[in-house]
Amino acid sequence: MGKIEKATQWMIDLANNPKHGYDQDNRWGPDYDCSSAVISAWQAAGVPVKSKGASYTGNMKSVFISCGFKDVRSSINLSNGSGLKRGDVLLNTVTHTAMYIGNGQIVHASINENGTTTGGKTGDQTGKEICIRSYYNKNWDCVLRYMNDDSSVTPPPSGNVYIRQGQTAANKFVGAGLTITGVRDAATKKAGIKVLQKAMNLDYGSGLAVDGVWGPATEAALGNHYVKSGETQYMVTACQILLLIRGFNPNGVEYPGTFGSGCLAAVKKFQTNMKLPVTGICNAATFIKLAK
Repeated sequence: MGKIEKATQWMIDLANNPKHGYDQDNRWGPDYDCSSAVISAWQAAGVPVKSKGASYTGNMKSVFISCGFKDVRSSINLSNGSGLKRGDVLLNTVTHTAMYIGNGQIVHASINENGTTTGGKTGDQTGKEICIRSYYNKNWDCVLRYMNDDSSVTPPPSGNVYIRQGQTAANKFVGAGLTITGVRDAATKKAGIKVLQKAMNLDYGSGLAVDGVWGPATEAALGNHYVKSGETQYMVTACQILLLIRGFNPNGVEYPGTFGSGCLAAVKKFQTNMKLPVTGICNAATFIKLAK
């Protein structure tokens, strides 16, 4: 695996591990802030940016360039992210930094559960303190691209990128123990059912065994339940993960989830593909198609 992929995967794994949250008081672990997360990712990948003095957004550019990065901002459309490549470091030297992971998404350390930079509890209390989200332009001063990677050593990750994200999220939510393959195999389907069973237990007190088996008890517990735009509950989390496992992008996973515009668009697209009524509401029929 090349250094770009190692750094990118380190950031993705950080975002999907609830033991790590945002806090500037413990910014080199177990919690991180935006700059310490990106710096630690590249250091872990074998690029000595921290060893050579990178410590915050204000000094990252010069140190990263001395370690083999190049500012490619002139070739990027910052308004929509066109031209970005997986592993690119997005940097505003005053306010923020993030890493682009492909398919219109970034990963970054954002803010703690109190909406502040210090004083939060250790770990991710909201599912958003360190998170994957859609690209946005934070008035990036530069886009740093690592130029010394040997991508011929190991090919990029196989399989569908959204299924990979869904597998990672299922591991986080239900401890599914999936190998991240990007393929919706039997183990991944079973993990998806576990996700739905746990969500029903959390939201409705269904008392289901979280065993990944679709039987009469699970179907009865689902009943006529549904989630729709604007709602926040764990059934939205299940909807988001199941969409990813099916290869559809809801623009992130939250714990509990909020049914936003990305989830709405993904549900409609899935319903269209499955020849279901295109309502944008994830109802029982849609959940069943997602899970089975």
